[in-house]
Amino acid sequence: MPGSRSVARCADCGTLLPATTDPFGQCPQCRAELHACKQCSHFDPGHRFECTQPIPERIPDKGARNACPLFALRVTVERTTSSGSIRPEDARRAFDNLFKP
Repeated sequence: MPGSRSVARCADCGTLLPATTDPFGQCPQCRAELHACKQCSHFDPGHRFECTQPIPERIPDKGARNACPLFALRVTVERTTSSGSIRPEDARRAFDNLFKP
């Protein structure tokens, strides 16, 4: 049975962010600002000012660094899976075995 893990990913490029990532820093892959609305767990385009928290005014650029005191880096739960050692010849062998008497 697969397990799960909590991870943070860049909202722009999807890169897995290390657990020691500074939320005031940038993504190590694409250099996107991490302390921005797009990276926040409260960001929701369906809510007033696109935030689930009671903020006084809308922040126009969701990808730009901001000083919001309610910021919380978005962390999601992902399923951990192992692909094993699947090689192309394994798939071919399994297909050929379907037709053996």
